[in-house]
Amino acid sequence: MTDTVDTGKQSFTPSPEEVAQFHERGYLGPFKVYEEEEMRRLWRRERLRLMDRSRSVYEEENAQAGNTNIANYDRHLDSTFLADHICRPEIVDRVAGVLGPNVLCWRSEFFPKYPGDEGTDWHQADTFAFASGKPQILWPESDKGQFGGTVTVWTAFTPATEETGCLQFIPGTHHTMYYDETKNMHYQPDEINVLEKGGVNRGFYGYDYRELQKDPDWRPPEELALSMVMRPGEAIMFWSTMMHASKPHSAMDQEMRLGFAGRYVPTSVAVYPDTSDVDEYGGRVSLKDYGAVLVSGTDDYTHNRKVTATTRGHAFPVR
Repeated sequence: MTDTVDTGKQSFTPSPEEVAQFHERGYLGPFKVYEEEEMRRLWRRERLRLMDRSRSVYEEENAQAGNTNIANYDRHLDSTFLADHICRPEIVDRVAGVLGPNVLCWRSEFFPKYPGDEGTDWHQADTFAFASGKPQILWPESDKGQFGGTVTVWTAFTPATEETGCLQFIPGTHHTMYYDETKNMHYQPDEINVLEKGGVNRGFYGYDYRELQKDPDWRPPEELALSMVMRPGEAIMFWSTMMHASKPHSAMDQEMRLGFAGRYVPTSVAVYPDTSDVDEYGGRVSLKDYGAVLVSGTDDYTHNRKVTATTRGHAFPVR
């Protein structure tokens, strides 16, 4: 990674070797987005502001999102801090380095894990149709290989350790899909923090990901798993089609582990095709106020609805 000669602005574009490594292993990082103390200071301030959902695109009265994971979606559309975060060059330069110059951020999500919470089960996501049965992203046939997926950049807002529930990856598994997202998973909120798999307390926000397995007897090769320990302000970039999970939060005397994920695709990818709402995790949100954010390059396609520099009062810098 080098300094741009003509402007002096630092570039975080990955080297050819890093890009090749990303495509081989399925992930890149961890890398620093913020200094640790800066991240701690920012989060102390922003967590209070984010309690106000009055300007969220998924308002409670018309979304019925409830207290479910879906209520964490797309807060970058009403938070200046998160809008700036998804556009930071430490992130966007790296994403554009593997996806090409024209990039959309189509979703963001918070992933809180409190002391005593179960780990997240092993899973892959290609079209993100696993819960509702409706594809949420579709790559054009000319641009995809066997399947598509999204590039996720997961940033640690608080410490992510073995004890607080850090991410786990199985490198190289993004080359094969072990799940069929056209199958239907059944939402069972009573199973949260109840399921045990291989001696580990693991679930998927009220779903059992094993319902999607192509081979019911297949088991993830957990002996190959790597733990992604990160300090506040660090991030990691990975293909959603790579097998990933997280450990339980077993440190009862530690703070909540909080990750924030931005999801990125090329502008050629169709986002939320032929649907007007998102229905999953026991909640439903209308997409009437939704828009993808162009974070890099230009968008010469017309199939995606996008927010503009003045939408909802925020400016999204294009790099």
